[in-house]
Amino acid sequence: MVHLITKTMADIIKETEDYVISLLTNELDSNFLYHNIRHTQRVVKSTQELLNFYNLDVKDSEDLLLTAWLHDAGYTKSAKSHEKESCIIAREFLTSKNFSEERIKNVCDLIMATEKGYEPKNLKEEIIADADCSHLGKESYLETTEMLREELSLLGIADYSPADWRNANIKMFQTEHRFYTDFAINKWQENKDNNLSKLIKARKKMKKLEKKEKVKAQYKAQIKDKSPERGVQTMYRVTMRNHLKLSDIADTKANILLSVNAIIISLVLADLMPKLDSPSNKYLILPTALFMFFSVISMVLSIIATRPNITSGEFTKEDVKNKKVNLLFFGNFHKMKLEDYEWAIQELIKDQAYVYSSLTKDLYFLGLVLDRKYKLLRITYAIFMVGMIVSVLSFFLALHFYGPREAVLL
Repeated sequence: MVHLITKTMADIIKETEDYVISLLTNELDSNFLYHNIRHTQRVVKSTQELLNFYNLDVKDSEDLLLTAWLHDAGYTKSAKSHEKESCIIAREFLTSKNFSEERIKNVCDLIMATEKGYEPKNLKEEIIADADCSHLGKESYLETTEMLREELSLLGIADYSPADWRNANIKMFQTEHRFYTDFAINKWQENKDNNLSKLIKARKKMKKLEKKEKVKAQYKAQIKDKSPERGVQTMYRVTMRNHLKLSDIADTKANILLSVNAIIISLVLADLMPKLDSPSNKYLILPTALFMFFSVISMVLSIIATRPNITSGEFTKEDVKNKKVNLLFFGNFHKMKLEDYEWAIQELIKDQAYVYSSLTKDLYFLGLVLDRKYKLLRITYAIFMVGMIVSVLSFFLALHFYGPREAVLL
Protein backbone atom coordinates (compact mmCIF):
# COMPACT_ATOMS: atom_id res chain seq x y z
CA MET A 1 0.00 0.00 0.00
CA VAL A 2 1.38 3.42 -0.96
CA HIS A 3 1.84 5.83 1.95
CA LEU A 4 0.36 9.30 1.78
CA ILE A 5 3.20 11.67 2.60
CA THR A 6 2.39 14.84 4.51
CA LYS A 7 3.48 18.23 3.19
CA THR A 8 5.92 18.56 6.07
CA MET A 9 7.43 15.22 5.21
CA ALA A 10 7.60 16.07 1.51
CA ASP A 11 9.29 19.37 2.34
CA ILE A 12 12.02 17.88 4.53
CA ILE A 13 12.69 15.13 2.00
CA LYS A 14 13.03 17.73 -0.79
CA GLU A 15 15.35 19.88 1.34
CA THR A 16 17.48 16.82 2.14
CA GLU A 17 17.59 15.88 -1.53
CA ASP A 18 18.76 19.36 -2.53
CA TYR A 19 21.36 19.36 0.24
CA VAL A 20 22.81 15.96 -0.65
CA ILE A 21 22.89 16.65 -4.40
CA SER A 22 24.74 19.93 -3.76
CA LEU A 23 27.11 18.24 -1.30
CA LEU A 24 28.01 15.30 -3.56
CA THR A 25 28.22 17.47 -6.66
CA ASN A 26 30.55 20.07 -5.19
CA GLU A 27 32.59 18.25 -2.57
CA LEU A 28 32.85 14.60 -3.67
CA ASP A 29 36.11 13.49 -5.28
CA SER A 30 35.62 12.79 -9.01
CA ASN A 31 37.37 9.43 -8.53
CA PHE A 32 34.19 8.12 -6.88
CA LEU A 33 32.80 6.50 -10.01
CA TYR A 34 30.34 4.30 -8.10
CA HIS A 35 29.61 5.96 -4.73
CA ASN A 36 28.27 9.19 -6.21
CA ILE A 37 24.95 10.92 -6.66
CA ARG A 38 23.71 8.25 -9.10
CA HIS A 39 24.19 5.52 -6.51
CA THR A 40 22.40 7.60 -3.88
CA GLN A 41 19.48 8.25 -6.19
CA ARG A 42 19.29 4.53 -6.99
CA VAL A 43 19.15 3.66 -3.28
CA VAL A 44 16.42 6.28 -2.72
CA LYS A 45 14.39 4.84 -5.59
CA SER A 46 14.76 1.28 -4.25
CA THR A 47 13.84 2.46 -0.73
CA GLN A 48 10.67 4.06 -2.08
CA GLU A 49 9.77 0.80 -3.84
CA LEU A 50 10.10 -1.06 -0.55
CA LEU A 51 8.10 1.57 1.33
CA ASN A 52 5.34 1.32 -1.26
CA PHE A 53 5.12 -2.38 -0.44
CA TYR A 54 5.35 -2.27 3.38
CA ASN A 55 2.79 -0.52 5.61
CA LEU A 56 5.07 1.65 7.75
CA ASP A 57 4.00 4.78 9.63
CA VAL A 58 4.89 8.24 8.33
CA LYS A 59 7.84 8.82 10.68
CA ASP A 60 9.48 5.49 9.87
CA SER A 61 9.01 6.09 6.14
CA GLU A 62 10.45 9.58 6.50
CA ASP A 63 13.45 8.28 8.48
CA LEU A 64 14.18 5.66 5.84
CA LEU A 65 14.05 8.15 2.97
CA LEU A 66 16.28 10.57 4.89
CA THR A 67 18.70 7.70 5.52
CA ALA A 68 18.70 6.75 1.84
CA TRP A 69 19.68 10.31 0.90
CA LEU A 70 22.28 10.78 3.63
CA HIS A 71 23.83 7.29 3.98
CA ASP A 72 26.83 7.96 1.67
CA ALA A 73 27.33 11.70 2.35
CA GLY A 74 30.35 10.74 4.46
CA TYR A 75 32.34 9.88 1.32
CA THR A 76 32.91 13.62 0.95
CA LYS A 77 35.04 13.37 4.12
CA SER A 78 36.61 9.91 3.95
CA ALA A 79 36.21 6.58 2.17
CA LYS A 80 37.10 4.76 5.38
CA SER A 81 34.39 4.65 8.06
CA HIS A 82 32.22 6.75 5.80
CA GLU A 83 29.10 5.57 7.69
CA LYS A 84 30.30 7.38 10.82
CA GLU A 85 31.10 10.49 8.76
CA SER A 86 27.64 10.24 7.19
CA CYS A 87 26.11 10.14 10.68
CA ILE A 88 27.99 13.31 11.65
CA ILE A 89 26.79 15.11 8.51
CA ALA A 90 23.22 13.82 9.03
CA ARG A 91 23.22 14.97 12.67
CA GLU A 92 24.36 18.48 11.73
CA PHE A 93 21.84 18.80 8.93
CA LEU A 94 18.84 17.37 10.80
CA THR A 95 19.65 19.43 13.90
CA SER A 96 19.48 22.53 11.72
CA LYS A 97 16.01 21.36 10.70
CA ASN A 98 14.89 21.08 14.37
CA PHE A 99 14.68 17.27 14.36
CA SER A 100 14.42 15.63 17.75
CA GLU A 101 17.39 13.71 19.15
CA GLU A 102 15.36 10.52 19.00
CA ARG A 103 14.68 10.93 15.27
CA ILE A 104 18.30 11.83 14.58
CA LYS A 105 19.46 8.72 16.43
CA ASN A 106 17.05 6.59 14.43
CA VAL A 107 18.48 7.92 11.15
CA CYS A 108 22.07 7.37 12.37
CA ASP A 109 21.26 3.82 13.43
CA LEU A 110 19.81 3.14 9.99
CA ILE A 111 22.89 4.64 8.30
CA MET A 112 25.12 2.31 10.34
CA ALA A 113 22.91 -0.61 9.21
CA THR A 114 24.33 -0.12 5.68
CA GLU A 115 27.82 -1.00 6.92
CA LYS A 116 29.29 -4.07 5.21
CA GLY A 117 28.79 -7.26 7.23
CA TYR A 118 26.10 -5.77 9.47
CA GLU A 119 23.16 -8.10 10.22
CA PRO A 120 19.80 -6.18 10.29
CA LYS A 121 17.80 -6.44 13.52
CA ASN A 122 14.40 -5.17 12.36
CA LEU A 123 12.34 -4.50 9.24
CA LYS A 124 13.57 -0.91 8.82
CA GLU A 125 17.20 -2.03 8.84
CA GLU A 126 16.35 -4.83 6.42
CA ILE A 127 14.70 -2.31 4.07
CA ILE A 128 17.68 0.07 3.98
CA ALA A 129 20.15 -2.82 3.68
CA ASP A 130 18.24 -4.31 0.73
CA ALA A 131 17.86 -0.90 -0.91
CA ASP A 132 21.60 -0.22 -0.59
CA CYS A 133 22.38 -3.55 -2.32
CA SER A 134 19.53 -3.50 -4.82
CA HIS A 135 22.02 -3.06 -7.68
CA LEU A 136 22.99 -6.73 -7.22
CA GLY A 137 19.57 -7.65 -8.60
CA LYS A 138 19.58 -5.20 -11.51
CA GLU A 139 20.43 -5.92 -15.15
CA SER A 140 22.99 -3.11 -15.03
CA TYR A 141 24.98 -4.88 -12.31
CA LEU A 142 27.97 -5.85 -14.47
CA GLU A 143 28.47 -2.21 -15.51
CA THR A 144 28.08 -0.78 -12.00
CA THR A 145 30.41 -3.31 -10.41
CA GLU A 146 33.08 -2.47 -12.98
CA MET A 147 32.80 1.19 -11.96
CA LEU A 148 33.30 0.14 -8.34
CA ARG A 149 36.48 -1.75 -9.29
CA GLU A 150 37.80 1.31 -11.10
CA GLU A 151 36.88 3.49 -8.13
CA LEU A 152 38.83 1.34 -5.67
CA SER A 153 41.85 1.46 -7.97
CA LEU A 154 41.71 5.24 -8.51
CA LEU A 155 41.39 5.88 -4.78
CA GLY A 156 44.30 3.56 -4.00
CA ILE A 157 42.13 1.37 -1.77
CA ALA A 158 42.55 -1.87 -3.76
CA ASP A 159 43.75 -2.84 -7.21
CA TYR A 160 41.90 -5.89 -8.52
CA SER A 161 42.54 -7.60 -11.83
CA PRO A 162 39.34 -8.40 -13.78
CA ALA A 163 39.70 -12.08 -12.84
CA ASP A 164 40.29 -11.35 -9.12
CA TRP A 165 37.37 -8.92 -9.07
CA ARG A 166 35.11 -11.49 -10.69
CA ASN A 167 36.12 -14.09 -8.10
CA ALA A 168 35.55 -11.63 -5.26
CA ASN A 169 32.07 -10.85 -6.59
CA ILE A 170 31.21 -14.53 -6.94
CA LYS A 171 32.31 -15.13 -3.35
CA MET A 172 30.25 -12.14 -2.17
CA PHE A 173 27.16 -13.40 -4.03
CA GLN A 174 27.48 -16.93 -2.69
CA THR A 175 28.57 -16.45 0.92
CA GLU A 176 28.37 -12.81 2.05
CA HIS A 177 25.17 -11.26 0.76
CA ARG A 178 21.48 -12.07 0.91
CA PHE A 179 18.28 -10.12 0.54
CA TYR A 180 16.26 -9.89 3.78
CA THR A 181 12.82 -8.57 2.83
CA ASP A 182 10.23 -10.63 0.99
CA PHE A 183 9.82 -7.84 -1.52
CA ALA A 184 13.54 -7.85 -2.41
CA ILE A 185 13.59 -11.64 -2.65
CA ASN A 186 10.62 -11.66 -5.02
CA LYS A 187 11.66 -8.56 -6.96
CA TRP A 188 15.49 -8.78 -7.24
CA GLN A 189 16.63 -12.29 -6.31
CA GLU A 190 16.03 -13.76 -9.78
CA ASN A 191 18.15 -11.10 -11.46
CA LYS A 192 20.77 -11.51 -8.75
CA ASP A 193 20.94 -15.23 -9.55
CA ASN A 194 21.23 -14.41 -13.26
CA ASN A 195 24.09 -12.01 -12.54
CA LEU A 196 25.85 -14.69 -10.51
CA SER A 197 25.36 -17.14 -13.38
CA LYS A 198 26.92 -14.64 -15.80
CA LEU A 199 29.91 -14.21 -13.51
CA ILE A 200 30.42 -17.96 -13.20
CA LYS A 201 30.11 -18.47 -16.96
CA ALA A 202 32.62 -15.68 -17.56
CA ARG A 203 35.02 -17.32 -15.09
CA LYS A 204 34.66 -20.71 -16.79
CA LYS A 205 35.22 -19.16 -20.18
CA MET A 206 38.30 -17.36 -18.90
CA LYS A 207 39.66 -20.57 -17.37
CA LYS A 208 39.20 -22.37 -20.68
CA LEU A 209 41.04 -19.57 -22.48
CA GLU A 210 43.80 -19.59 -19.88
CA LYS A 211 44.10 -23.36 -20.16
CA LYS A 212 44.22 -23.10 -23.93
CA GLU A 213 46.87 -20.38 -23.76
CA LYS A 214 48.82 -22.43 -21.23
CA VAL A 215 48.78 -25.48 -23.49
CA LYS A 216 49.80 -23.31 -26.43
CA ALA A 217 52.65 -21.78 -24.40
CA GLN A 218 53.80 -25.24 -23.27
CA TYR A 219 53.73 -26.47 -26.84
CA LYS A 220 55.75 -23.48 -28.02
CA ALA A 221 58.20 -24.03 -25.19
CA GLN A 222 58.58 -27.69 -26.13
CA ILE A 223 59.12 -26.80 -29.77
CA LYS A 224 61.62 -24.17 -28.74
CA ASP A 225 63.46 -26.60 -26.49
CA LYS A 226 63.55 -29.27 -29.15
CA SER A 227 64.40 -26.99 -32.06
CA PRO A 228 68.02 -26.14 -32.81
CA GLU A 229 69.46 -22.75 -32.12
CA ARG A 230 68.81 -19.91 -34.51
CA GLY A 231 72.40 -20.15 -35.71
CA VAL A 232 71.78 -23.70 -36.92
CA GLN A 233 68.58 -22.67 -38.67
CA THR A 234 70.42 -19.77 -40.31
CA MET A 235 73.15 -22.19 -41.42
CA TYR A 236 70.61 -24.36 -43.26
CA ARG A 237 68.94 -21.33 -44.82
CA VAL A 238 72.17 -19.64 -45.98
CA THR A 239 73.71 -22.88 -47.23
CA MET A 240 70.60 -23.71 -49.25
CA ARG A 241 70.52 -20.22 -50.73
CA ASN A 242 74.21 -20.43 -51.68
CA HIS A 243 73.70 -23.83 -53.30
CA LEU A 244 70.82 -22.48 -55.38
CA LYS A 245 72.88 -19.44 -56.44
CA LEU A 246 75.75 -21.69 -57.49
CA SER A 247 73.31 -23.84 -59.49
CA ASP A 248 71.99 -20.72 -61.24
CA ILE A 249 75.55 -19.60 -62.03
CA ALA A 250 76.38 -23.03 -63.47
CA ASP A 251 73.29 -22.97 -65.68
CA THR A 252 74.14 -19.44 -66.83
CA LYS A 253 77.70 -20.50 -67.77
CA ALA A 254 76.38 -23.51 -69.66
CA ASN A 255 73.91 -21.29 -71.53
CA ILE A 256 76.73 -18.89 -72.48
CA LEU A 257 78.76 -21.77 -73.93
CA LEU A 258 75.72 -23.06 -75.81
CA SER A 259 75.02 -19.62 -77.27
CA VAL A 260 78.64 -18.94 -78.29
CA ASN A 261 79.10 -22.35 -79.91
CA ALA A 262 75.75 -22.09 -81.67
CA ILE A 263 76.83 -18.75 -83.14
CA ILE A 264 80.20 -20.23 -84.18
CA ILE A 265 78.59 -23.23 -85.88
CA SER A 266 76.07 -20.96 -87.63
CA LEU A 267 78.87 -18.76 -89.00
CA VAL A 268 80.92 -21.77 -90.09
CA LEU A 269 77.99 -23.35 -91.85
CA ALA A 270 77.03 -20.09 -93.49
CA ASP A 271 80.51 -18.80 -94.59
CA LEU A 272 83.07 -21.63 -94.68
CA MET A 273 81.08 -24.69 -95.75
CA PRO A 274 80.10 -23.30 -99.22
CA LYS A 275 83.80 -22.50 -99.92
CA LEU A 276 85.08 -26.02 -99.17
CA ASP A 277 83.75 -27.33 -102.49
CA SER A 278 86.39 -25.34 -104.29
CA PRO A 279 89.74 -27.22 -104.83
CA SER A 280 91.60 -24.09 -103.91
CA ASN A 281 90.12 -24.20 -100.42
CA LYS A 282 90.79 -27.83 -99.58
CA TYR A 283 93.40 -26.71 -97.05
CA LEU A 284 90.50 -25.31 -94.95
CA ILE A 285 88.76 -28.67 -94.53
CA LEU A 286 90.83 -29.89 -91.58
CA PRO A 287 90.78 -26.57 -89.62
CA THR A 288 87.04 -26.27 -90.22
CA ALA A 289 86.46 -29.85 -89.11
CA LEU A 290 88.46 -29.24 -85.93
CA PHE A 291 86.57 -26.03 -85.30
CA MET A 292 83.21 -27.77 -85.73
CA PHE A 293 84.32 -30.80 -83.68
CA PHE A 294 85.34 -28.79 -80.63
CA SER A 295 82.23 -26.57 -80.85
CA VAL A 296 79.90 -29.56 -81.04
CA ILE A 297 81.68 -31.30 -78.14
CA SER A 298 81.35 -28.07 -76.07
CA MET A 299 77.64 -27.83 -76.84
CA VAL A 300 77.02 -31.48 -75.98
CA LEU A 301 78.82 -31.18 -72.64
CA SER A 302 76.94 -27.93 -71.84
CA ILE A 303 73.64 -29.67 -72.52
CA ILE A 304 74.64 -32.64 -70.36
CA ALA A 305 75.61 -30.27 -67.51
CA THR A 306 72.17 -28.66 -67.48
CA ARG A 307 70.09 -31.71 -68.37
CA PRO A 308 67.85 -32.77 -65.43
CA ASN A 309 67.95 -36.33 -64.19
CA ILE A 310 64.84 -38.47 -64.51
CA THR A 311 63.62 -39.82 -61.15
CA SER A 312 60.95 -42.32 -60.24
CA GLY A 313 58.80 -39.70 -58.46
CA GLU A 314 57.24 -42.30 -56.16
CA PHE A 315 57.74 -43.60 -52.66
CA THR A 316 56.06 -46.12 -50.36
CA LYS A 317 54.76 -45.77 -46.82
CA GLU A 318 57.57 -48.04 -45.71
CA ASP A 319 60.07 -45.56 -47.16
CA VAL A 320 58.48 -42.79 -45.05
CA LYS A 321 58.32 -44.89 -41.89
CA ASN A 322 61.95 -45.97 -42.35
CA LYS A 323 62.95 -42.37 -43.20
CA LYS A 324 64.49 -43.41 -46.50
CA VAL A 325 62.84 -40.82 -48.72
CA ASN A 326 63.53 -37.09 -48.94
CA LEU A 327 60.09 -35.48 -49.16
CA LEU A 328 61.57 -32.02 -49.76
CA PHE A 329 62.78 -32.90 -53.30
CA PHE A 330 60.07 -32.82 -55.96
CA GLY A 331 61.68 -35.67 -57.89
CA ASN A 332 60.73 -38.07 -55.12
CA PHE A 333 56.99 -37.35 -55.08
CA HIS A 334 55.85 -35.80 -58.38
CA LYS A 335 54.00 -38.99 -59.35
CA MET A 336 52.32 -39.45 -55.96
CA LYS A 337 48.69 -38.68 -55.17
CA LEU A 338 48.03 -35.56 -53.12
CA GLU A 339 46.50 -37.57 -50.25
CA ASP A 340 49.59 -39.78 -49.97
CA TYR A 341 51.93 -36.82 -50.06
CA GLU A 342 49.92 -34.94 -47.39
CA TRP A 343 50.08 -38.02 -45.16
CA ALA A 344 53.84 -38.26 -45.67
CA ILE A 345 54.36 -34.58 -44.83
CA GLN A 346 52.33 -34.97 -41.64
CA GLU A 347 54.57 -37.89 -40.68
CA LEU A 348 57.60 -35.79 -41.48
CA ILE A 349 56.67 -32.80 -39.31
CA LYS A 350 55.88 -35.06 -36.37
CA ASP A 351 59.55 -36.09 -36.22
CA GLN A 352 61.93 -33.17 -35.88
CA ALA A 353 64.97 -35.38 -36.47
CA TYR A 354 63.40 -36.51 -39.75
CA VAL A 355 62.84 -32.87 -40.79
CA TYR A 356 66.47 -31.89 -40.29
CA SER A 357 67.67 -35.16 -41.75
CA SER A 358 65.65 -34.34 -44.89
CA LEU A 359 67.14 -30.85 -45.03
CA THR A 360 70.62 -32.30 -44.68
CA LYS A 361 69.97 -34.83 -47.45
CA ASP A 362 68.57 -32.06 -49.65
CA LEU A 363 71.76 -30.04 -49.19
CA TYR A 364 73.96 -33.08 -49.72
CA PHE A 365 72.34 -34.23 -52.97
CA LEU A 366 72.14 -30.68 -54.26
CA GLY A 367 75.87 -30.51 -53.57
CA LEU A 368 76.40 -33.67 -55.62
CA VAL A 369 74.46 -32.14 -58.50
CA LEU A 370 76.58 -28.99 -58.29
CA ASP A 371 79.75 -31.07 -58.23
CA ARG A 372 78.69 -32.86 -61.43
CA LYS A 373 77.67 -29.60 -63.11
CA TYR A 374 80.91 -27.78 -62.31
CA LYS A 375 83.07 -30.75 -63.29
CA LEU A 376 81.34 -30.93 -66.66
CA LEU A 377 81.58 -27.14 -67.07
CA ARG A 378 85.28 -27.20 -66.22
CA ILE A 379 85.85 -29.90 -68.86
CA THR A 380 83.62 -28.01 -71.33
CA TYR A 381 85.51 -24.73 -70.86
CA ALA A 382 88.81 -26.59 -71.18
CA ILE A 383 87.70 -28.28 -74.43
CA PHE A 384 86.30 -24.99 -75.72
CA MET A 385 89.55 -23.17 -74.92
CA VAL A 386 91.78 -25.92 -76.39
CA GLY A 387 89.48 -26.23 -79.40
CA MET A 388 89.66 -22.49 -80.11
CA ILE A 389 93.46 -22.55 -79.88
CA VAL A 390 93.89 -25.71 -81.97
CA SER A 391 91.36 -24.54 -84.57
CA VAL A 392 92.91 -21.11 -84.98
CA LEU A 393 96.43 -22.59 -85.14
CA SER A 394 95.28 -25.13 -87.71
CA PHE A 395 93.84 -22.35 -89.85
CA PHE A 396 97.13 -20.45 -89.76
CA LEU A 397 99.21 -23.58 -90.40
CA ALA A 398 97.00 -24.70 -93.27
CA LEU A 399 97.13 -21.21 -94.74
CA HIS A 400 100.92 -21.05 -94.32
CA PHE A 401 101.82 -24.47 -95.67
CA TYR A 402 99.07 -25.17 -98.16
CA GLY A 403 97.33 -21.99 -99.09
CA PRO A 404 100.13 -20.07 -100.90
CA ARG A 405 101.53 -23.15 -102.70
CA GLU A 406 98.21 -24.13 -104.20
CA ALA A 407 97.74 -20.55 -105.19
CA VAL A 408 101.15 -20.55 -106.93
CA LEU A 409 100.56 -23.95 -108.64
CA LEU A 410 97.23 -22.80 -109.90
